[in-house]
Amino acid sequence: MTEGTTTSAAVEGVDTLSRLEQEGEIAADYLEGLLDIADLDGDIDMDVEADRAAVSIISDANGRDLQKLVGRDGEVLEALQELTRLAVHRETGDRSRLMLDIAGYRAKKRAELSELGAKAAAEVRNTGESVKLNPMTPFERKVVHDAVKAAGLRSESEGEEPQRFVVVLPA
Repeated sequence: MTEGTTTSAAVEGVDTLSRLEQEGEIAADYLEGLLDIADLDGDIDMDVEADRAAVSIISDANGRDLQKLVGRDGEVLEALQELTRLAVHRETGDRSRLMLDIAGYRAKKRAELSELGAKAAAEVRNTGESVKLNPMTPFERKVVHDAVKAAGLRSESEGEEPQRFVVVLPA
C-alpha cells in the first residue's frame, strides 16, 4: 500500500465521521424542536455506531412522557426516525441511515432480539431443522441476523413487508 493510499483512506474515514456527526447534529436540532413543540423533557445524546449516526432521546425522570414518542411496539419511534431521516436529507441532500432510540427502547429491544437469535441458532444446531421466526421490522431482522451470524450459523429473510420474517438455517 502506498503512502498516498493510506492518507486517502484516512481522509475518507475522517470525512465519513464528520458527515455522520453532521447528521447527528441536524437530527438533534430537529428532535429538540419536536420536544419543544410536544412540551416534553428529554436530553439528546449523539454517537456514531456501525457507520451510522445514532441519536438517543433520554430522560432524567422516569421516562414515562417519552413513552408517548415510542408508541405501541415502537410504531411512533419508527415514524419519528423516518421523519428525522427526512429532515437530515433535506439539509444534506444525502440519504441518511440514522438510528433513533427513545427512552432506551431500541437498546432493550436489541438485547431481547439478540437473545432470540441466539436461542433460535441453538435450536437449529440441536435439531438440524431450520427455524422460522415471527414477522419483524427491518431493524429487528438485522439484529437477529447479526446474532445468528455470531452463533456461527446463517439466516435469511423471507416474505413481503410487513410480514417479512427470519429463517435460521442449519450449517
